[in-house]
Amino acid sequence: MIPFWIFDFIFWIRIRTYRVFYLALSGLLFTTFFHVQAQQLERIPRIGYLPSAGAPIPRQLKAFQEGLRDLGYVEGKNIVIESRHSDGKFEPTDLVKELLQLKVDILIAVDPTSVRAAKQATKNVPIVMVTNQDPVATGLVDDLARPSGNVTGIARLTRDLSGKRLEILKEIIPPISRVGVLWVRPTALGIGTAFQSYEPTAEALKIQLQSLQVTRPNPDLAGAIREAIQRKVQALITVSHAVLGPRMRQIADLAIKNGLPSMCEARQYVDAGCVMSYSTDDLEVFRRVAIYVDKILKGAKPGDLPVEQPTKFELAINLNTAKQIGLSVPPNVLARADRVIK
Repeated sequence: MIPFWIFDFIFWIRIRTYRVFYLALSGLLFTTFFHVQAQQLERIPRIGYLPSAGAPIPRQLKAFQEGLRDLGYVEGKNIVIESRHSDGKFEPTDLVKELLQLKVDILIAVDPTSVRAAKQATKNVPIVMVTNQDPVATGLVDDLARPSGNVTGIARLTRDLSGKRLEILKEIIPPISRVGVLWVRPTALGIGTAFQSYEPTAEALKIQLQSLQVTRPNPDLAGAIREAIQRKVQALITVSHAVLGPRMRQIADLAIKNGLPSMCEARQYVDAGCVMSYSTDDLEVFRRVAIYVDKILKGAKPGDLPVEQPTKFELAINLNTAKQIGLSVPPNVLARADRVIK
């Protein structure tokens, strides 16, 4: 016969076992609950994205997103991109205010005007710029190596490539002696250097530059091309500008209609129908923007991050357009092209 104390001991063991199990389960549930709560409370970084004019250029935005993915950021999962565009309006002030109201952690500004608007609107939110102009000369930063303040980013060297564009035109059209430069009347420091940046090389190559200046917000492009024809211009250079960006297809069509070879400062103009462009590699530039975002999200101050200058450049040629206007592109130039549209 089993003594009663044995049953009491077994009962006691069970009670102790249940209590330990209950405490362990409670601890696990408690830890899981607060882990889930912490995840829910963890804020996903929000990036405000301002293109130069009109809608974002898909290849630029895609390169930026690819750069983020390479660094472990998946849109909608651990980062959010809030893109706002102006539909051709020049002033982006309202868009900057809208993005700041969304509590964005970083502003990406793809135009000097957007950078200025962002810089005037906030001293606290980091701004990563992509600019065609000299950011020091235009007052966007104090110094390339130590920009200070809340602005950093990439300067595209667009003006530094002006001479090279004229040299390429001369290679393709050796007898060329008169080139029209389509540009927007400046309203801010630095923009006025666009036309002047072509003058030293033009003088060396014995090319006369014809200023085809238009005004914002509604530039008379047809009038500018008529003036070019009247002045017997043999080729057209289009200076990149927020006002001209949304009108790149119109510029290409007008140049084709009048048989003008067109050299542009950004590849998207070639995609729109212009003959050629020589510029920085946009895909590389916008992937680099993602690196700035990553560094700032990890605690770096924008004022301590040097402004970069690109080292990769690309020549794009639209052979379809060249054929339309009867222009023959020499094989040696074609062989150097990074992108050819056939």
